[in-house]
Amino acid sequence: MHATRPVTAPGGVPLLGHLPALLTRPLAFLDTLPGCGDPVRVRVGPREMYVVSEPELVQRVLADRTAYDRTGPLYAKIRAFLGNGLASCPHADHRRLRRIVQPAFQRALLPHYAAAMTDEAAALTAGWRAGQVVDVTREAFRLTTAVAVRTLFSAGLPPRAAEDLRDALDVLLRGIYLRVVLPAADLLPTPARRAYRRALATWHAGVAAIIADYRARGIDRGDVLSLLLAARDEDGRPLGKRELADQVATLVLAGAETTSSALAWSLRLVAEHPDVERRLHAELDAGAAAGPTAGPDAGPVGAPARWQDLPQLPYTARVISETLRLYPPAWAISRTTTRPTELGGARLPAGALVVCCLYLLQRRPELFPDPERFDPDRFAGAPPRGGYLPFGSGATKCLGDRFGLTEAVLALATVAGRWRLRPVGPGPVRPVPRLVLSPGPQPMLLSERAGRVSGPAG
Repeated sequence: MHATRPVTAPGGVPLLGHLPALLTRPLAFLDTLPGCGDPVRVRVGPREMYVVSEPELVQRVLADRTAYDRTGPLYAKIRAFLGNGLASCPHADHRRLRRIVQPAFQRALLPHYAAAMTDEAAALTAGWRAGQVVDVTREAFRLTTAVAVRTLFSAGLPPRAAEDLRDALDVLLRGIYLRVVLPAADLLPTPARRAYRRALATWHAGVAAIIADYRARGIDRGDVLSLLLAARDEDGRPLGKRELADQVATLVLAGAETTSSALAWSLRLVAEHPDVERRLHAELDAGAAAGPTAGPDAGPVGAPARWQDLPQLPYTARVISETLRLYPPAWAISRTTTRPTELGGARLPAGALVVCCLYLLQRRPELFPDPERFDPDRFAGAPPRGGYLPFGSGATKCLGDRFGLTEAVLALATVAGRWRLRPVGPGPVRPVPRLVLSPGPQPMLLSERAGRVSGPAG
């Protein structure tokens, strides 16, 4: 059977192709693609990309590092922000960088990181009051950036410096998606372009200053940056100054934006599903009452969740897993073909942009019956093989998957253990695709759960 040209997605317009849909209603557009073929050709102005969501094809693209690489114009734009970090580097650099960064995410360090997660969740929610309306998307982002900064730089940053970095990161994450789908965005002299460039300068200057301070002091603080400064590759070489800055940028992004998205979505989904909320509250109340060992180590009801509480929180973990299925932060993983190749019976030229759409993959009805339904019990057992990849797959799978899951479960347990949240205003959430799939602003009303008490995390 001869390879053929992929089918083109419906709904394109002259000259612009599918660009208007990708800018204004990207998920609704993606929902039209199943049934068109796999891969399906999508036009973005004069450019083309090929979207795949069939499990075998997604696995092939992510596993075949000779035919599909992280190169091309799209990754050039991402590297302008992230640099040549672990999440954006070509395959030729990936093995060396992964070997250097991997020790910072060994399982033995998770309890140490979890203590910072618990403390920061307690600090955030301590400022909440019954009857207050909070934007949970922004609150989740504040929490996860605080955790990322604290685990990277244990000495902490001055509040103003930390806030400047967080604000810059927010602007950059909103701007990078626009630049990916609309290359001219960086050429037009608009206020958004000026804000993006100021944020980029603030980000690079802030990260450089932190690294310079660590180098000057020469103290091993036992945090991620200290580990990276001490790390050597198999040839005994340390990370260079630019390489180090690139890894820091990647780790802050991975530690902040992806987990904050999962937490914000989970709070909304729990609020919209009373049966799930009741089961979640029952588990949290029982776990807090019994404690991890039903002994003196048990924390008070409503206290922030801790590392040692995790074995008592299987349903909470399933809520996070089901949230990640419906709204995977890394909703679209792209690769560029290094040579002419065949994929799913379709002929692709060298230099073609292939997008593995995890948003579509994890909603395939043959993998997850009634896929739009929020059902944490799907994860009472193992998910379908190749059908659940919220952290990617293969050699480039996210190193911080356990870190992110731990943080999301502890944060959800901490919030839901004391607070009941209700959406303010009618209508569903409108997802906002950035580098990750964000729920956008989500004002929610806080009410303290009857009988819940606050208390220290120990």
